Amino acid sequence: MAVCARLCGVGQSRRCRRRQRSGQHHPESDSDTDMDGEEEEKIVGEMEACQKTYAAGPGSTNDAGRADERATGLGCGDTACARPSKPRALLDLPPELLVEIFSSLPGTALPNLALVCKKFRQILSTETIWRRRCTEEFGMKDDLRKMEVLGVSSRELYVKRVNPRVKSGRFMKLLPDYEHMDYRDAYIHLLHPYRHILGLWQPDIGPYGGLLNVVVDGLFIIGWMYLPPHDPRVEDPMRRRPLFRIHMWESNRATVECMYGHKGPHKGDIQTVKKDEFSTKCNQTDHHRMPGGRQEEFRTWLDEEWGRTLEDIFHEHMQELILMKFIYTSQYDNCLTYRRIYLPPCLSSDLLQPGLFKGTYGSHGLEIIMLSFHGSRAKATKLTGDPNVPAGQLTLDVDLSRPVRLPDLEHQRNIEELSRLVMSVHEEVQRAAPGPDAPPAGADEVSSGAEGSDVSPVAEAEDARGGATTSGPPLEPQPFILPLGVMARNEVYPRTCKMCFYGTGLIAGHGFTSPERTPGLFVLFDGDRFGFVWLELKSFSLYSRLTDQLEHAQAPSLERFEAMLRNMQSWTS
Repeated sequence: MAVCARLCGVGQSRRCRRRQRSGQHHPESDSDTDMDGEEEEKIVGEMEACQKTYAAGPGSTNDAGRADERATGLGCGDTACARPSKPRALLDLPPELLVEIFSSLPGTALPNLALVCKKFRQILSTETIWRRRCTEEFGMKDDLRKMEVLGVSSRELYVKRVNPRVKSGRFMKLLPDYEHMDYRDAYIHLLHPYRHILGLWQPDIGPYGGLLNVVVDGLFIIGWMYLPPHDPRVEDPMRRRPLFRIHMWESNRATVECMYGHKGPHKGDIQTVKKDEFSTKCNQTDHHRMPGGRQEEFRTWLDEEWGRTLEDIFHEHMQELILMKFIYTSQYDNCLTYRRIYLPPCLSSDLLQPGLFKGTYGSHGLEIIMLSFHGSRAKATKLTGDPNVPAGQLTLDVDLSRPVRLPDLEHQRNIEELSRLVMSVHEEVQRAAPGPDAPPAGADEVSSGAEGSDVSPVAEAEDARGGATTSGPPLEPQPFILPLGVMARNEVYPRTCKMCFYGTGLIAGHGFTSPERTPGLFVLFDGDRFGFVWLELKSFSLYSRLTDQLEHAQAPSLERFEAMLRNMQSWTS
């Protein structure tokens, strides 16, 4: 057997196993088939010599060598010493190599590959191939054969992932049968048909917007609505609430369920309206109702949304805003339209890593914004909004070519001194503008030397602060304190900053009436936090990075991302 394995080159082949089975059926033939150590060494040595002779070419073999080969019966013409034939076609490769090749192909190509021949069709039924496609294309991390390991039952797994509030087993009958699932069924009937809805989306909820992340979680596709932390704890982690899920009821059917409300999952539907857009529909909206009526629903919503009761909110205007949001958002009953959004691309010249941040917006609470960089400008676009400035609008527009040097702490406490510094830069921008009005918020270029320069805006700002460059040592933090009279929802803000820049913020009346851009100060604290001083409103917004891992959210190109930003503004204009 050892010789046979060594001759095969890759271990025991099918022929070797057949010899082994024949040897087991005829124990008396062991002495004829097995060889002692000396005979093994002899045959292997003669095989290696024969291969060297063959590799040297036909002209290098002398007559004496041929005579010895004929005498021993092990010449190159013998079948035992024949040169191993190279595979001339894909069918000639061993099955384990074909499995490795097919596993690296995209799953969409495998059904057509199965039509080639019976051998390919049989190989494509291997679970290894489909498991790798599910993992690499959709990030499925769970082993379908180990759903019950470590004492975690399917019911507990379901309760933990989909509805943490459920503590009983009344949803046991709603669980899919994992034992009869395989990766091929999961890919064909669940992951591939719904691949277009994976990623980040913004719901169409009027001015309020939102952030939905659709992910693969085991045999579930779950749509998680991301909610900011309770106001004003801006540095707390994001909260999540499931809105819908898709899972495998049987081996050949996927089911959509609505997760809105407090009565567990119920029938729902998903429709793909057009590219980069889909809609959800709840078929049993009575599951959203509570026994206590609208008052109980409002109290429950208020506790989830704000973490407090209405009696704890003493500001009358804030009470009106909260009640208005509840009435507006609850009327949809989870029947919403979603539009795809992308994470901003990252460049080495960016002031900090772009991405999603949560920030304070006065009586409106915490909102989610997207920070992106466009040449010498940084833009913050709202993903969640309010009746004054709705979602999709450009809330901050920062000119990175116009840094602001802060005075000492004593002068920073004076709002008039800070206003003088910012307004002096604002007047320069007004004078440099081509017309009587300020340049549009969407302009990517600014005047006064920024155009055509090979130096990044960050380097220019650092030069203005003291001759440092992007390739030099990091800037020394400078003291920072808010001026007296400036209101901050969160008094726990950093007391040192790296850099400050001139920027404008968007303000408007109720219903997005009379919108205008007002000058302010952009303050960079570190790589995960920044702030903005609204001079006209005498208020301060603190922003903290959203650290959740968001998959399937990268923009295909810079052009697609720019087009998405333009479309977002048109949705709520």
